[in-house]
Amino acid sequence: MAAARGRNRKRGAGGSAGPRALGGGGPGMKLGRALGLLLRAASRSRAAVDGPPQQREVPGPPAGSGPRCSPAPRSRCLRTFLNAAPARPDGPALPFPALQKDLDHKLFGQHLAKKVILNALTGFISNPKPKKPLTLSLHGWTGTGKNFASKIIAENIYEGGLHSHYVHLFVATLHFPHASNLTLYKDQLQLWIRGNVSACARSIFIFDEMDKMHAGLIDAIKPFLDYYDHVDGVSYQKAIFIFLSNAGAERITDVALDFWRSGRQREEIKLGDMEHALSVSAFNNKNSGFWHSSLIDRNLIDYFIPFLPLEYKHLKMCIRVEMRARGYDVDEDIVTRVADEMTFFPKEERVFSDKGCKTVFTKLDYYYDD
Repeated sequence: MAAARGRNRKRGAGGSAGPRALGGGGPGMKLGRALGLLLRAASRSRAAVDGPPQQREVPGPPAGSGPRCSPAPRSRCLRTFLNAAPARPDGPALPFPALQKDLDHKLFGQHLAKKVILNALTGFISNPKPKKPLTLSLHGWTGTGKNFASKIIAENIYEGGLHSHYVHLFVATLHFPHASNLTLYKDQLQLWIRGNVSACARSIFIFDEMDKMHAGLIDAIKPFLDYYDHVDGVSYQKAIFIFLSNAGAERITDVALDFWRSGRQREEIKLGDMEHALSVSAFNNKNSGFWHSSLIDRNLIDYFIPFLPLEYKHLKMCIRVEMRARGYDVDEDIVTRVADEMTFFPKEERVFSDKGCKTVFTKLDYYYDD
């Protein structure tokens, strides 16, 4: 290990973060301060549109659970939206070249996801009057880049990315842990989304672990995703909703494996090869938050985006990015050794990494233990 450290001297601190999955405790825990603040904020939002609200009591969440937030001022939303892009005479420049660069250089092995995400965001944000919110459902095994893709999206739309006041992350097992509180969660979710969209029309909502969400909960936001100009005086048409799920990963793997076995390149896989199968799989999966969901039944999800299982060469790309992020020169010997330590499936062919890029970073600690 000393030799490895000697061969890889630090070039300096800093560097962009590698393709990590989002942690449940980090961005999720910054969602807000207390339900009381949420309710007061939502009441103020209603007052601005509809006049003074009717007073009613809403039960608080059980300790340690439920979504909470404190919407930030609307004026800051307009100042920070696309703030990193250079200004243009008629408004802020759209950061699509930067988004494309991030997707190309940081998201590996996902040609379908890159294309769909870029085209969907380009069309949606360029449209001054969209007819409904943009809804993206990202599907695939753990470690294939779903969380990282949502992070890239957030960073290219708002200054601060996931830490922006206008980007909101729900983690199913953290914020909605108890099936017995389903009705309460639905009320809280509607109030929370309404309050944040009232404060910023272009709010982004990310729902992680959709495959672990209680069935029926996500249908509470169906009115916000539909083709309505306003719902109780609030327009949701400029908001973005992103769902992350493992549901349908088996179907994605089957298609990718069929292409590999037939000698065809994975880049030949098209969205039409699996998008319908993904929607059907999520809709019929009793262990999915989308089980018999009206969001799918009413065609309110704009894109079902498959994230393909990663191959050996993609793991090496992830390892190189992490080395650079830590400030080290890339040592191809270490890159190969770390990649060789990973496990692959199917057992006979050993084509795809069973954990994607999720654990390659911790394995580097063995070689860089300073």
